[in-house]
Amino acid sequence: MLKHWPPLNALRGFEAAARLGSFHKAAEELHLTQSAISQQIRSLEGFLEQPLFFRSGRSVSLTDAGHDLLSTTQSLLQQLAVGIRRLEQYRKPNQLVVNTTPAFARHWLVPRLGEFHRLHPEVDLWLFTTDETPDMASQTIDLAVRDDLSAQAECSFRVLLEDRLYPACHPSLLDTPAQQRTTLHGEREMDWSHWQVQGGAAIGQHNHGLNFSDPGLLLDAACQGLGIALVSQLLAEQARRDGLLQPLVEQTIRGPKWAWLIHRDSEHNSLTRSFSAWLAQALQAAA
Repeated sequence: MLKHWPPLNALRGFEAAARLGSFHKAAEELHLTQSAISQQIRSLEGFLEQPLFFRSGRSVSLTDAGHDLLSTTQSLLQQLAVGIRRLEQYRKPNQLVVNTTPAFARHWLVPRLGEFHRLHPEVDLWLFTTDETPDMASQTIDLAVRDDLSAQAECSFRVLLEDRLYPACHPSLLDTPAQQRTTLHGEREMDWSHWQVQGGAAIGQHNHGLNFSDPGLLLDAACQGLGIALVSQLLAEQARRDGLLQPLVEQTIRGPKWAWLIHRDSEHNSLTRSFSAWLAQALQAAA
């Protein structure tokens, strides 16, 4: 596609000349000669095979095509400027990039970030959430903490916590007959087939109901009284304290393993050490 693009310098020269209504003023703004601006405009008109300006002595005005291109060019240059400014975030000296799942971020990590920031205000944390497991070799990530990790090259791998799962619902559903409750289905370990395979007691769950790919949304739905769900003991901790969830039985079963990957380039960084030590201690307290 790039071969169909006009030179960026020509677009900058065109935008300045069109905005200022003068090749001379455009040349002054861009620190070029007027003849250079004129050459850029002629080159752009040749590329487009149509005139962009009406020329009358020293004054110039836009053709209809010029007006159209000006709108497009200004939008393009503005987006480019915003994108370049956004790159400044990657140059922050104390930035630590932590990858996790949206569910872990929303239901466990974010509610505790205030404590971490109070203890380590020097860490400029960037929380990068993804549904897919990251490739630590190709992505700029210092540490990943997730329930779907396995060992990767050039990273240290450590299991932090083996989660437990249990069926739960909003307290308002406890008086509803079991066969009348909607069943909320998740994926992987949050699927009711896992509960059955692990010897979970029958509590009136159905094969049909509402289905969620995100365990965080599954937990939200249960907290809002939409039905019964198999929930993570770790992620549901706050909801239980807030009185939004009530276990249906005392039984729990094996859940996913929460682990971290730390890239070897970040392993001995003081920011990484501060976060990983805090994280390990916080997860151990939640076990």
